[in-house]
Amino acid sequence: MSSPESTTDNALSDRAIALARDIDLATLNGKIDTISPQAMHAILAALLKAYGANVEAGESYPVLAGPASVSGTDVLTMCGALLKAADLQVFELGMWQSWTGR
Repeated sequence: MSSPESTTDNALSDRAIALARDIDLATLNGKIDTISPQAMHAILAALLKAYGANVEAGESYPVLAGPASVSGTDVLTMCGALLKAADLQVFELGMWQSWTGR
């Protein structure tokens, strides 16, 4: 199995990393409205689809760079919002994880 880095579009990856840094910097500076809800929806949906496709193709890798990259509160907030957006319950997540081993 190849690593995700070996098959990536470097220009797109570089743009994504730069965008992530810009968003992080804006958030750290208290500019939480820098990204519109519509832009947030588009970015999150694209990343979710891309990550899911990679996992389904056998390219499993950690979804975050490490535990220090975001807070536990950030993770729980996003998980809750994603489950609600997809009309799923925590029980369904647990069942899916037990069935798939993910």
